[in-house]
Amino acid sequence: MPSTYSALYYHLVFATKNRRTFIKPEWRDRLHKYLGGAVRGLDGFPDEIGGVADHVHLLIGLKPTHCIADVVREIKKSSSVWVHEELNFAEFAWQEGYSVFSVSPNARDGVRSYVLNQEKHHLKKPFRDELVELLELAGVGYDPRFLD
Repeated sequence: MPSTYSALYYHLVFATKNRRTFIKPEWRDRLHKYLGGAVRGLDGFPDEIGGVADHVHLLIGLKPTHCIADVVREIKKSSSVWVHEELNFAEFAWQEGYSVFSVSPNARDGVRSYVLNQEKHHLKKPFRDELVELLELAGVGYDPRFLD
């Protein structure tokens, strides 16, 4: 085959440090747009971004040459700097870890809807329960001590 073709989509989830409710509704959309720009700046495709006061979800497309750990590190680093400088919010920080799930191209619509409806979703379910559900659905082993 003379060319490379790929459809690599990922659902990223990461939280604010200590799950503090740092992300205020007044600037949440601006943060989500910034996160999308950060993904584009890394030559990725931001399909959908959503979240609530203590965490974000990103549905992104990447190339085979991307290293997911590097992408997440750069997104979190640059967005923290943006919040510090643009919003003058020095206390803001992301938690160290993250969750990432591969997404089949034919499942993108469902994940996109899930990411878009985070506020409604979290009226019924706290973040920790959501994360456990995502991990178990994906068959990811985890230590409950490291979920908070």
